[in-house]
Amino acid sequence: MPLEAHFEKRLASFTLAADFSCDAEPLAILGPSGSGKSMTLRCLAGLERPDRGRIILNGRALFDSEKRIDIPARQRGVGLLFQSYALFPHLNVAKNVAFGMKAAASERDARVQKQLAEVHLENFAKRMPRELSGGEQQRVALARALAIEPEALLLDEPLSALDTYLRSKVEQQLILTLARFRRPALYVTHNMEEAYRIAAQILVLSKGKVEASGSREQIFRHPPALEVALLTGLKNFSRARVISVGKVEALDWNYVLSCDVAASAKIAYVGIRAHHLRFAAPSEANAANAFPCWLARTNEAPFRVTLYLRLHSAEGEGHHLQAEVTKENWALFKDQPQPWRVLLPPSDILLLPK
Repeated sequence: MPLEAHFEKRLASFTLAADFSCDAEPLAILGPSGSGKSMTLRCLAGLERPDRGRIILNGRALFDSEKRIDIPARQRGVGLLFQSYALFPHLNVAKNVAFGMKAAASERDARVQKQLAEVHLENFAKRMPRELSGGEQQRVALARALAIEPEALLLDEPLSALDTYLRSKVEQQLILTLARFRRPALYVTHNMEEAYRIAAQILVLSKGKVEASGSREQIFRHPPALEVALLTGLKNFSRARVISVGKVEALDWNYVLSCDVAASAKIAYVGIRAHHLRFAAPSEANAANAFPCWLARTNEAPFRVTLYLRLHSAEGEGHHLQAEVTKENWALFKDQPQPWRVLLPPSDILLLPK
């Protein structure tokens, strides 16, 4: 693998234990705030020193505690895009992009223009950072990170400071840039949907520990544990007891569920994602995993509605299940008499170990 990271670093509340590799496909590092994501990038870039282990990039040791190798950040050939962009306020756009570039003046100017064209800012070379929007600053920072022709690219939550419109626009630019980069690229985020859209490979980090690593489809469709499922957006889960092959009792929902995969003795929880819940048509009243439910409350977004549902009775506090439906679907059944019948498709049931 072009980039291999196997190191530990003691932090205030836990020890970061990085253990992963990355090739020409972007790798998203997904995790909550304070999980060690940014520190991982800082160690790779040479801004922080691990306590032990090694970091290898294209066969070259950037850090090796046993061999006492610790290459300075400026010599690592790694481009780093900070969350805050970190542009130099006293330098114009062209000089910001050229900073750190090792080339003759003529080559440097040509490369600066090439990188600005790549991010659609070729006419902004003489502007100062204060004259740029947040999205433009982000793209200048990206051009600067790429201008040194790095062997690896590290992006630390680069979209978090942007508004919704700019975030979507710049995200598309990043996806195109990473597709052309074809070298190790790590993308740190706490936004699961952003991670899914940007990277085909995902690493889930929690309290400094790698909880899961693999393809985005594998991580989201078959999370290896409850914590990983929660970090990837699972809203509905219950303690579980295995009844037989293909049958699991959801203890917190007080129902026996059918599932398409065989349950093992290690299963401790059962879950289903909110967007996989649907409501049974009259012809599906006796379908597997179709149960009566009552609406506790709703939460509307511009295009979707979140429904909080109670099982067994309309009375009581709280809710048992959370469903997400489009406003078009919501309009079709919202005025129908309750109880409705919520359907948990057996193919979408998640069986989770402790």
